[in-house]
Amino acid sequence: IVDRIDDNKDGYLTTEELKNWIKRVQKRYIYENVAKVWKDYDLNKDNKISWEEYKQATYGYYLEEFQDATDQHSFKKMLPRDERRFKTADLDGDLAATREEFTAFLHPEEFEHMKDIVVLETLEDIDKNEDGFVDQDEYIADMFANEEGGPEPDWVITEREQFSDFRDLNKDGKMDKEEIRHWILPQDYDHALAEARHLVYESDVDKDQKLTKEEVLDNWNMFVGSQATNYGEDLTRNHDE
Repeated sequence: IVDRIDDNKDGYLTTEELKNWIKRVQKRYIYENVAKVWKDYDLNKDNKISWEEYKQATYGYYLEEFQDATDQHSFKKMLPRDERRFKTADLDGDLAATREEFTAFLHPEEFEHMKDIVVLETLEDIDKNEDGFVDQDEYIADMFANEEGGPEPDWVITEREQFSDFRDLNKDGKMDKEEIRHWILPQDYDHALAEARHLVYESDVDKDQKLTKEEVLDNWNMFVGSQATNYGEDLTRNHDE
């Protein structure tokens, strides 16, 4: 894997090479995931997945068979949400998703035109009083349920401070859609670059800002747990890329 990450074959891995590799692995994972489920949904084998096919494959049984009112209720809630996301992903509006459109439907965070939907779904998940905003208690409840009713742990208190200082940008006590976007899809943060920097920082023994194969192997633990090896999967599979 080290040899394949090393694009210019100079025997060193730079932050840039690691970043590009992590992006490639991430992309491959997404497209493999879509390929794996494709045939479950493309029922008529026309190489498109229509909204009807998706709905039938995902909800058909439940909507007909489930007698339990709470199950029925949660499925009825998920169905319009899926339909809204499907229609956003379906750029040409023909209600049939190509492979690229279906990829955007399943992995919306990777596509620019799907970002509004990601923000909206996050808001809907956390906004329990349905006022269109996320207040501090809703923000905390998403991470921590204080069932015992005792004092909150330190990390929760820190998160409350985070909310006031960094999440609630206009200081009105709640997060609107723009502030939620800033939180979950920060413009100035590149996950692959952050991971690459972290790997270099932790493994670069001689501090020359690049890694030799020895430095990587000496710190193999760090890499097996990283996106760079897709959490170790890259070590156990056949490669053709």
